[in-house]
Amino acid sequence: MKRTVTLCCVLWTLLAAVVCAQEGARRAAAPAGSPRAAAPLPLEHGGKIETNYDGFARETVVALKRMSVTCEAVRGLQSTLKGVCVSLQASLHCPGKQTDYVRRATLRLTFEAKNWDSRHPANERELTAVADGETIRLGRMNLLSQGVSESWFAEDTKETLEVSVPYEAFLKLALASYVEMSVGKTTFPVREKNIAALRDLNNRVNLTRRQGGGTPAPRGGGN
Repeated sequence: MKRTVTLCCVLWTLLAAVVCAQEGARRAAAPAGSPRAAAPLPLEHGGKIETNYDGFARETVVALKRMSVTCEAVRGLQSTLKGVCVSLQASLHCPGKQTDYVRRATLRLTFEAKNWDSRHPANERELTAVADGETIRLGRMNLLSQGVSESWFAEDTKETLEVSVPYEAFLKLALASYVEMSVGKTTFPVREKNIAALRDLNNRVNLTRRQGGGTPAPRGGGN
């Protein structure tokens, strides 16, 4: 009996040593500067993602359709803005008929509010994101449309802004565990489901290598 117990202890010690050694080797093999591991997020994010070829622009577009971000946590300079809802759309643009290389990403934000003063004038459309503590300046958004919302109340205003950003900047948002966005004086947190949808969108492209400085020749022209 004592021999059996002793043998079990020895086997357990050896097994633990092997597991520790494998874990150490895995960490050592990870290249310096490799993307950080993404925090676990809900798989059922509720967003809709589609892939289509745009013959006019000669590019493949992988797009996350419009999904709600928040109607409660939008902040101004001094207080929470009531009655302001924000929704998000995003797309990855791949030249030609391929998804091995992403040329750029597009972010689109739609604001719906009961107060027409909540609109963003031309000098208040700079988009900034904070991803896990890192501030990312994404550029000035362009006004796509501005008018009356389709909600019950015809006096509600609806405004849609869009900006094109480098793929590397989009990737930082998709891999983050917490993201907060600001457009001019308007600030709001991006929900976990939205981040999970961005990450799912990123997983729809088949990057053969980490994109860096040069631009590889796209496959499959625009014919």
